Amino acid sequence: MGEQSLSQPFPHPHPHPLSPSPPASAAATPPATALAVSASASRPKKKPRSSGSNPAPKKPRLVPSVRGRPLSADGEVDAAIRHLRAADPALAPVIDAHDPPSFHCPHPPFHSLVRSVLYQQLAFKAAASVYSRFIALSAEQLRQIGVSARKASYLHDLARKYASGILSDDNIVAMDDRSLAAMLTMVNGIGAWSVHMFMIFSLARPDVLPSADLGIRKGVQMLYGLEDVPRPSQMEKLCERWRPYRSVAAWYMWRLIESKAAQTAAAPAAMPVVPPAMPAPSEEFMLQQHQQQHHHQHQQQQQQAAIQMLDPVQMLPGLG
Repeated sequence: MGEQSLSQPFPHPHPHPLSPSPPASAAATPPATALAVSASASRPKKKPRSSGSNPAPKKPRLVPSVRGRPLSADGEVDAAIRHLRAADPALAPVIDAHDPPSFHCPHPPFHSLVRSVLYQQLAFKAAASVYSRFIALSAEQLRQIGVSARKASYLHDLARKYASGILSDDNIVAMDDRSLAAMLTMVNGIGAWSVHMFMIFSLARPDVLPSADLGIRKGVQMLYGLEDVPRPSQMEKLCERWRPYRSVAAWYMWRLIESKAAQTAAAPAAMPVVPPAMPAPSEEFMLQQHQQQHHHQHQQQQQQAAIQMLDPVQMLPGLG
C-alpha cells in the first residue's frame, strides 16, 4: 500500500465490537498459573553478557510519521509542486504541460464513500442517475432505483458501521492513513484502490501512492523510460523521492498517460501516395482506401475510449 505512517489506535467512547474485551473470569489468575509464575520468578536470572561478546544487532526503531496538511489547504499544492520539481527533475516537463491540480471535495466522507460504491462498474451517466435518485430515497427503495442486491448489501454494511460508531466522518478525518485504510477495507465492497482514491480526492491526503493502479504504473514506465511496466512491489522504491507529496505526483502520472493517449489519437493517418504517372484509381483501389479510412477511424474511437478509462477521477466522479 502507498501509506507508510504507523497505525495508532483511535480512541473511541464505545467499545469496538470487533475487539471484545476478555471476560472478567479471564482477568483473575488461576492458582495453577500463580504457582507457575512464582516458580519462574524463583529461578536464577541469566547473567548478562560480558562487554567483550558481540551483542545482537538492534532492530531499527520505527518512528510514526506525522500526517501532512491536506492538499486543499492554501499553498499546499504549490509547495508540493516545488518539492517535486526539486526532488525529481524528470517530472518538470510533465508539471509544465498541465495546470496545477485542485483537491477540493464538497461532499462529506460518508457521501463520498457511498458514491465510490455506487459508481463501481457503471458508466458515468448511469451511475450519476442512480446516485441522484439514491439521495432522496430510503434503504428499502434501493432496488427500485437500479442498485443491485450486492451493492445494496455494501451500502447497508457501511451504514451499519456508521450507526454503531465504528466509523464516523470525524474519526475518518482524524485517523492516519494506515489506520484509515485498515478501517475502511473492513467495509464490504471497499477495497484498497477505492480507499486510495477516497484518501486523495475526498480527504486530500498528500502522501498516498496507489501502487497497484495500472495508470500510475504505466506513467512511471513512460516517465523513466522503463522497458516493462513496474510491478506494484517495485513502486515504493521507484517513487520514494516523491515523498511527502506522492498524491500530487500520482495525479501527474494520470495526466501523462492521458496526454500520450490523446497525442496518439490525434496523429494524422498515413494516406497512400498515388504515383503521378499512374492512371486514375480503379474501383478496387477506392474500395481499399475506404477500408483503410474506416480502420483508422475505428482505432481513434478505441484510443478515445482508452483515455476515459485511464483516469480514476472520471471513474470516481465527485471525489474531487
